[in-house]
Amino acid sequence: MPPATSPALLPRHLAIMLLLMLGSSFAANHIAAKVALDHGTGLIISVIFRSAAATLALSMLLIWRKQALYVPRQYLGWQLMLGGLITMQCMLIYSSIARIPVALALLVANMYPILLALLTWILGGHKPTRKTSIIMVAILIGLLLALDAPSLIKGATLDGQWVLGVVCSLLTALTFAIGLWITENKLAPLPGLVRSFCTISQTLVCLIALSPLGLLPGGSSLPHDAVGWIALSLVCVLYTTGFVTLFVLAPRLDMTRNAPFMNMEPVASLILGWLILKQTLNSTQLLGGAVVLSGIVALAYQRAPRK
Repeated sequence: MPPATSPALLPRHLAIMLLLMLGSSFAANHIAAKVALDHGTGLIISVIFRSAAATLALSMLLIWRKQALYVPRQYLGWQLMLGGLITMQCMLIYSSIARIPVALALLVANMYPILLALLTWILGGHKPTRKTSIIMVAILIGLLLALDAPSLIKGATLDGQWVLGVVCSLLTALTFAIGLWITENKLAPLPGLVRSFCTISQTLVCLIALSPLGLLPGGSSLPHDAVGWIALSLVCVLYTTGFVTLFVLAPRLDMTRNAPFMNMEPVASLILGWLILKQTLNSTQLLGGAVVLSGIVALAYQRAPRK
């Protein structure tokens, strides 16, 4: 068998355009999920359908690439842990967007780079540099503005569902950061396609097993009208298309340099949330969102190795 060669990189302008489109696709997926939830779709059902579609697409990709589906014993425990974390992450982000504006939910969930950097340091990795620490503090200040902390300080009444939505978003960021740490430090030798298939299929199996238990009221209910079914179908199509496209093209997108452009997702969700769901943020929240996104992009470039 001839040695594998790295695929040629796409022109940078094309790679950036694709990443912006993928970020928008993931944002549209969350908007569709919100519509599906509003039209009677259970939270567990939403994630089951999405996971089933992605599992089917990855199965076809495995067959097409003739990739052996095998996880060595030394990686099996970590792979099972990763699947459990991603299952939790999927449930948490959908729980969040059901309660707070989609753009705000995604903005908070995108705090995972800070948590990943801190987790890496705590577990024996590199200590964040002074510049990285300053960026992290700026992101946290931006997050407080995005959550409209000034209004809360002035005595605004806290809504229980709003608080729960924010907590779910923060836990989404935490579970995703832990999952990324496991992927980078414990499962890096596994082929990406095998790891992705195992993770998504495990999520599917876990949710199917949990659905009869009735842990979430109405969590296993189907859409009650055509709008709900259309939205649920869009969730499957948008997520699967974005996920598989990103996986297939990642080696050609120069992610080390271009990954920050994936932060289009919260921006697109803000625009789509306003157009479709009539969700808006005030000027303070928009300022905070801009600070958070700028900080996340700066962190991404900070972590990128110099060539």
